[in-house]
Amino acid sequence: MNPEALVRLRGDVIAEPLFNSWYVTLPMIAPHTSAMLVRNQHIKILKSYLLSPDMHLAAANDPQLRGGPFANVEKSRVDEVRAHLAHTLISQHSLISLAEAIEKLDQLLQSQAVGHSLEPFYDAIPECLKGYVELVYDTNNVPSIRFIEGLLYLSEYYDRACQSVALSLCVSDTRNFVLSTPRLPDERTVRINRPFDDVVYDALFDMRYTPRPFGEICESLDIGSDQVRLFSSFFEPVPTARATTAPAVHANEVEVRYFGHACLLFQTSQLSVLFDPLISYEKRSAEDRYTYTDLPDVLDYVVITHGHLDHMVLETLLQLRCKTRNIIVPKTSKGALCEPSLKLMLRHLGFTCNIIELDEMEHIDVPGGSLTSVPFLGEHHDLNIAGKSAYWLKLHGRAYVIAADSANLDARLYDHLRRILGPVDTLFMGMECDGAPLTWFYGHLLTHPMAREMSDSRQGSGSDQQRATRIVESLGCKQVYIYAMGLEHWFGHILSLNYTPESKQIVESDNFLRDSNALGIAAERLYAMRTLRF
Repeated sequence: MNPEALVRLRGDVIAEPLFNSWYVTLPMIAPHTSAMLVRNQHIKILKSYLLSPDMHLAAANDPQLRGGPFANVEKSRVDEVRAHLAHTLISQHSLISLAEAIEKLDQLLQSQAVGHSLEPFYDAIPECLKGYVELVYDTNNVPSIRFIEGLLYLSEYYDRACQSVALSLCVSDTRNFVLSTPRLPDERTVRINRPFDDVVYDALFDMRYTPRPFGEICESLDIGSDQVRLFSSFFEPVPTARATTAPAVHANEVEVRYFGHACLLFQTSQLSVLFDPLISYEKRSAEDRYTYTDLPDVLDYVVITHGHLDHMVLETLLQLRCKTRNIIVPKTSKGALCEPSLKLMLRHLGFTCNIIELDEMEHIDVPGGSLTSVPFLGEHHDLNIAGKSAYWLKLHGRAYVIAADSANLDARLYDHLRRILGPVDTLFMGMECDGAPLTWFYGHLLTHPMAREMSDSRQGSGSDQQRATRIVESLGCKQVYIYAMGLEHWFGHILSLNYTPESKQIVESDNFLRDSNALGIAAERLYAMRTLRF
């Protein structure tokens, strides 16, 4: 390709963020949680795979076992997996030692700290943790470790050199599950070995919309001569027609676009608000979908409901950084192992826009209305996680509630919200009511073994029919849209769900939709793409 040629980044180019060749989810970013993930998940999966590659391959390709800890790596690549494990044990030695220290310190506290002063325990803090933690009790004298995250990000334990982005063409909607399969190098992928905070990524992803000379982006990314040919296939010449469906939103009108799963774009003539960004790439298939080119030129607000891997998706956020003015995140607990600060995380990922932490019942004014953070119960396995919010969006006199995976564990909550904020016109609510056990997402953070029956009893579930109906009754909703169900197969690498018509999630939501419509409440389950106007 001529270095002077003006080109755009193709709409079917996948950009996977990686840490040490593993797909990056939220726990892989903060140093203390990353350490636990590397030691307790990545290394265990690699060792298990090397013991039985055939078992891993069979399990990874069994629809009933999707989402399990099974690496989908061809047996011919066993030597590469062995080399990757050896490299991990050396390159991640500091993180592995940190995880061992966290486990050792927590076990010491749980066995010996019984309510008396914790001061004597400071001498017993492992050397690698000294100065990075505070030892604390709760009001029931249960001890725990508070991590000083701001310092940890400035320590050797936050290794930006392990961060990269893998670029490839979307030849299939099927990708390997992100929690179980490392991304080994292959002939279809260009690996950009730059940390996530490098502004060169903004220039690259802005090329989905703004053409630049091909040679310029090659130079910026240090593309080697051996990769230029493959890299050039990720771009298209400027004259190529690019379809766009940018809406013309009239005054006092609200348009909502459903991009799949929990991703909703609210637009007015003055405002754009994108919730839980998870955007598909362009793909020719029987099912239409919105993609990056269906977004406005500027995102006034990107809003995150919680930090689970299908709601705070770095793969998408990194590609939107160039057009995002403000990001709203829920306020997290300070220094808890199970919920690193979302604001601090975004800052160290290179997001220089305005990042706003909203605590429960705090609000901001936006053109034409306001956005209020409201309590989000459940879905987090009974862990004391504060960093989750539903949102009450008021625009042009209408009230919308974006509830994500809220579980209606106490219906009086919604009675209180209606009393304070008024009735709701439109509710967006998940009904993934048969969720994964605690150990599926949080198991790597446990410093003590958990009985399987205990883990299974603490599912990460949303509301079933009965609980969903009670929310609607409490809020006085006129319209309800069920979303965040993981139905879109092109998000299977993150969601790993395998529904049938008999699945509890489908049966419960079908019954809810039937009964709601019978009562005169407009109800619909969203799928793939949908445009709503209010």
